[in-house]
Amino acid sequence: MSRRTPLRPPSWLPVDAYILALLATVLLAALLPASGAAATVTDGAATGAVALLFFLYGARLSTREAMDGLRHWRLHLTVLAATFVLFPLLGLAAGGLVPAVLTPPLYGGLLFLCLVPSTIQSSIAFTSMARGNVPAAICAGSFSSLAGILLTPLLAALLLGQGAGGFSADSLLKIVLQLLVPFLSGQLLRRWIGGFLGRHRRLLGYVDRGSILLVVYTAFSEGMIAGIWHQVTPVRLGALLLVEAVLLAVMLSLTWYASKRLGFVRADRIAIQFAGSKKSLAAGLPMASVLFGAQASLAVLPLMLFHQMQLMVCAVIAKRRANDPQPMAPAPERTPARASAR
Repeated sequence: MSRRTPLRPPSWLPVDAYILALLATVLLAALLPASGAAATVTDGAATGAVALLFFLYGARLSTREAMDGLRHWRLHLTVLAATFVLFPLLGLAAGGLVPAVLTPPLYGGLLFLCLVPSTIQSSIAFTSMARGNVPAAICAGSFSSLAGILLTPLLAALLLGQGAGGFSADSLLKIVLQLLVPFLSGQLLRRWIGGFLGRHRRLLGYVDRGSILLVVYTAFSEGMIAGIWHQVTPVRLGALLLVEAVLLAVMLSLTWYASKRLGFVRADRIAIQFAGSKKSLAAGLPMASVLFGAQASLAVLPLMLFHQMQLMVCAVIAKRRANDPQPMAPAPERTPARASAR
């Protein structure tokens, strides 16, 4: 019997299998959208799923490991600056493409993509593949996710205005109740449940991904009922892909060459490039469901496309980095005594 784990793509398929599951969920929502009483049930289930996701995020994040990683504070600040400063600035610059290239709803999703925290798992995997600083990638991804719980909603409210709920008391209360409170609860209970979570990582992986699929189904069902998908044409979709390709290329270049100018060694530059150029689908989808409500389907479309693009491009880059010749350590200087002895 094959030991292939679920959701792993065949070797010949250049697409992440989880993306295929997401696309299948979108297709299901297009064919059988939840409406009426079913929509009420799925919306409530999605709300609970978001809270569960952030509870698990909090329970898994080791405070001790995060504190140990503070010794690489320059690296972490560089990743945070790339994630929450450079990306948003590029997103704002892309506003000049509206409406000639991007429609306002698609641009809103693109800007939201630029506000989402970095990934953890894929940053670690690609950093390891490229023979970079894996512990730094772990801490950088964790810090980015932690900061994103606060920064992403606040930046979305500031830059997207009423499209992301604005600064209303209701939207802020949703953020606190659905994101921050579950996360802090997970941190508080980690001492007692951390061992259980560590022993059942595979099962929790299904919970994570299943919860996100439920959020996607709910968001795209609401979009179908509202009829907002008539705003997306193949030409607009192609334009969005092109814009995202340019965005990814710019961030990959900036993180790699700027980190060199800042004096980081090669292993740290690899961690900065992979942690600073990617966006988390797992964190972004639940946040979008809280912030955008019925408009979440178009808001998460750019993120879903960017996620797949970054996986494919970074896989190629990681393999090339792994094959790069490693810099040789400088030979120890000979002391005068040794020199005279020879």
